[in-house]
Amino acid sequence: MKREEKFNYDAFEQEAIEKLKKGKPLSGVDGIFTPLIKRILEASLEGELDAYLEENEEPNRRNGRLSKNLKTSIGNVEIDTPRDRNSSFEPQIVRKRQRVLNEELDRKIISMYGLGLSYSDIRKHMLEMYGLETSEATINAVTDRVIDDVKQWQQRPLESIYPVVWMDAIHFKVKEENRIVNKAVYCVIGVNREGFKDILGMYLGQSEGASFWLGVLTDLKARGVEDIFISSIDNLKGFAEATEASFPNTDVQLCVIHQVRNTMRFVPYKDSKAVIQDMKQIYKAPNREASKQALDEFCAKWESKYPYSTRSWQNNWERLTNFYKYPPEIRKLIYTTNIIENFHGRLRKVTKTKRLFSSDMALMKLLYLIQKQFVIDNWQVPIFAWRTIQSQLSIIFDERFAK
Repeated sequence: MKREEKFNYDAFEQEAIEKLKKGKPLSGVDGIFTPLIKRILEASLEGELDAYLEENEEPNRRNGRLSKNLKTSIGNVEIDTPRDRNSSFEPQIVRKRQRVLNEELDRKIISMYGLGLSYSDIRKHMLEMYGLETSEATINAVTDRVIDDVKQWQQRPLESIYPVVWMDAIHFKVKEENRIVNKAVYCVIGVNREGFKDILGMYLGQSEGASFWLGVLTDLKARGVEDIFISSIDNLKGFAEATEASFPNTDVQLCVIHQVRNTMRFVPYKDSKAVIQDMKQIYKAPNREASKQALDEFCAKWESKYPYSTRSWQNNWERLTNFYKYPPEIRKLIYTTNIIENFHGRLRKVTKTKRLFSSDMALMKLLYLIQKQFVIDNWQVPIFAWRTIQSQLSIIFDERFAK
């Protein structure tokens, strides 16, 4: 194509209509828009060189063109890039060693990776949609660009006060030194004083334990968290003590649903319905006094058959019933870790096809992308009835809330 040639847009329009009638795709190797993109890029490069030669005082001139295969979001495009005699021209639209037009393809790859697609699935999609051959090494290099984002997100400053925080762990299989290891991802979700939820952090550890949770809580403090009013957690041994050691003024609420699940581990099917019904009387009672009476009745009925189950309720009683201190709107928010369980449900849904992660970072890259989209999809408005809850919290916690 000579530099002086004009692109015939009328001819292009007619050709595009004919191709559409024949069922040709808009993008890809034979895409309808490929010639137009080619012309726009080549014209832009020619314009850049013209301006460069006019502004540059050193003797210089054109020196032909070099063919380059460029990957774009609509497929491969073969373009002719102009050169100068001195080889000093540095184009900006398409740089000298650039093989991808822009970051659009990278964003598509990262987006597909964040949806849980495997490398082979991404390769197939890129080939079918854009006519691009993409190696697994390339895809891995693109997704590795997320690593810096992951590290910055993990270290970002947090707000000083979170009225409610939920904490729980989820487990994944990761390859480590030629072994398959079960690893726990410790997740922390908080709601700020304006009622907006956020994922404060995800921490990867060997297995769930109170000592690791203590490290998580220490990190939250280092990143700026000064006070948590209420923390809703499971009844992992030592977890509540670790929370209270890090935030002495925090009211720890053990998740009632976790308690029910733990209780039922030792109850056979024949008694399961009756035991569940009796437990409901404990945590659905209108007040703490009625709940204590229901607990006494539960223990009297089942202690001889299931001593571990009844003893567990008695040992955890104080922290299981902290929610009775608060109005119904707050009770509903804190008596279970359902908010974090919903988030874990999204993690499981996206990662269900990935039975094994090749490394810790491969796991964290994906979880970071999932949480980022989850927050966008679900948490762009305050918690339901937050104005009422906010008013109640401001009265109950008074100076701490206003700090």
